[in-house]
Amino acid sequence: MTLLAGLPVLAQDTAAALKPAKDFSTIADPAERSRALFAEMGKVIESPRCQNCHPSGVRPSQGDDMHPHLPLVVRGSDDQGALAMRCATCHQAANFQPAGVPGAPKWHVAPAGMAWQDRSLGQICEQIKDPARNGQRSLKQIHDHMAFDPLVGWGWHPGGTRTPAPGTQKEFGELVAAWIQAGAACPAP
Repeated sequence: MTLLAGLPVLAQDTAAALKPAKDFSTIADPAERSRALFAEMGKVIESPRCQNCHPSGVRPSQGDDMHPHLPLVVRGSDDQGALAMRCATCHQAANFQPAGVPGAPKWHVAPAGMAWQDRSLGQICEQIKDPARNGQRSLKQIHDHMAFDPLVGWGWHPGGTRTPAPGTQKEFGELVAAWIQAGAACPAP
C-alpha cells in the first residue's frame, strides 16, 4: 500500500489497461487479428486473479505472488474443496474485508481439466477452445463465462490490496467476442 496525500491507494486503484477490441480491426488477416486479440486477452488470463483459480495441481494458489493457498485446501472431487474443508466454509458470496477473505457467488476452483498454471498462452488458448478440456462449453458459452460470470468478474474487484485483473470484465468480454468472431486462432504454443 502506498500513500497519496495521506490516503491509502489500494491495488485496485492502479489496474493495468487493456487495449480495446476495435484497436485490432486494422489487422487485415483474420487469423493474425485473432492471435493478437488472444495475446491481449492473455494479460487477464495470465494474471494472478485467473491463474490462482486455475491451478495445475490439486491445491489452488492465492495472492499476487501466487503462493500456495493457506490454510491448506485441496480441489476435492467436485472442485468445491475436500469434504471437511469446502470452499464455501471460508469464501462467501462477497469479500469479507475485516478478515481479508475474498468472496464471490459460487466460489470454487476451476476443474482440473481447466488448469492453466504452468502452461503457455498458446496451450491455454487451445485448451479453452477444446470442449473435451473446457467442460464441454461452446465458444459462445466460453464468451458468456468470461464476459458475464460473477465469479470471473470478482477478478476486477478483488478487494484489499490484491491487484485486479487488467481492464474491466466488459472490455475483456469484448476482446473474447472479437477473438471468436475473427476465428478463435491461437498463438503458437
